[in-house]
Amino acid sequence: MLRSYLPALVFLAIGGILALVFTYANTLLGPTPRKTVKATYEPYESGLPSEVKRTFRFGISFYMIAMLFLLFDVEVIFLFPVAVKLREFGTFAMYEAITFIGLLAVAFVYVWRRGALSWR
Repeated sequence: MLRSYLPALVFLAIGGILALVFTYANTLLGPTPRKTVKATYEPYESGLPSEVKRTFRFGISFYMIAMLFLLFDVEVIFLFPVAVKLREFGTFAMYEAITFIGLLAVAFVYVWRRGALSWR
């Protein structure tokens, strides 16, 4: 039993030893740490300093849009296998996919009418 795991254990041991060797070599051969500047730890986007402070709180609409993005992203994940193997799944899978898309379209229209997609 142990013989079947022996190659994997040797592979893991060699990988761990190499990781330690490279980490140690990096500390020896790498550049010495320079004086850190406060601007190094400040976030920026597109090369411009950010105006967002750490105490800034996002509104609920930001999270609503993020959740809707995830919802419709998961829709694509569920529909991709059906689209790839539609001939093998048959017409029943096509009708189920159409029903699924229809229900999500109704939910999308509901969220849209409720104003969750408008950025305030």
